[in-house]
Amino acid sequence: MAIFTGSGTALITPFTIDGSVNYNKLEELIEFQIENKTDSLIICGTTGEASTLTDEEQISCVKFAVEVVKKRIPVLAGSGSNHTEHGIYLSQKAEAVGVDGCLVVTPYYNKTTQKGLIEHYTLIAESVKVPIVLYNVPSRTGLNIAPKTVYELSKVPNIVGLKEASGNISQIVEVAAMCGDKIDLYSGNDDQIVPLLALGAKGVISVVSNILPRETHDLVDYFLNGDIEKSRKLQLKMLRLINALFCEVNPIPVKNALNLMGYDVGPCRRPLTSMEDANLNTLIKELNNYGIPTKAN
Repeated sequence: MAIFTGSGTALITPFTIDGSVNYNKLEELIEFQIENKTDSLIICGTTGEASTLTDEEQISCVKFAVEVVKKRIPVLAGSGSNHTEHGIYLSQKAEAVGVDGCLVVTPYYNKTTQKGLIEHYTLIAESVKVPIVLYNVPSRTGLNIAPKTVYELSKVPNIVGLKEASGNISQIVEVAAMCGDKIDLYSGNDDQIVPLLALGAKGVISVVSNILPRETHDLVDYFLNGDIEKSRKLQLKMLRLINALFCEVNPIPVKNALNLMGYDVGPCRRPLTSMEDANLNTLIKELNNYGIPTKAN
């Protein structure tokens, strides 16, 4: 039940001036991604500001994306929650509108134990037929999925993947050794794509691919086709820009980058706010250094 190999873009959600979802712009961004070789789209994840979307907005965005993509590439829906029943609800709604899979973040704030994680994910997975990708991002949730827990969850038939954004390479090595081909591994950090590919990852679920979709696809494609040196050089070339995209809380910088590039995707929803001037200047500098013209020029 592998969902995709390559680069999956964790797509931003564009807003209008009045704060509503800008569906015309969302369609434009989807087409930009597909035209530039993105292998999968992740709608309403962290980068898509799912935490500030209503359930109705979230389901509407996912349905819209599925209809625009028309099966050209896989579409995954962010459907995680810190309430298991809510995660089941969102996952079932996503399945009903035709997604190819769901990305389910660990419970946050109230968190849980490793036993609770197994129960939480198993119940969500058993409520749908589509494949489930676990999402481990302890810097945001305060909760880490232990390697043994990943192994136990890999026994659930439709839990097929893990987006790993812990940054803990030693832990990721342990997951890879323990699970082998029982679960597909995806880098959740853009600065660790090549290291995770070296451990057998199938690709990345990426923020930087919002602005560099072709390069992010190529980085993975080079590696998987044996040109490791080209992949390594591209990873290092992108590093300063990747760092600039995380100088403030994601997705503040990447939405600013898209606006600077002329895409007019609108602001983030509060409590996310405008960038500090020094960080904005760094972002502009690194976009320009990479060869990306900005409206600030």
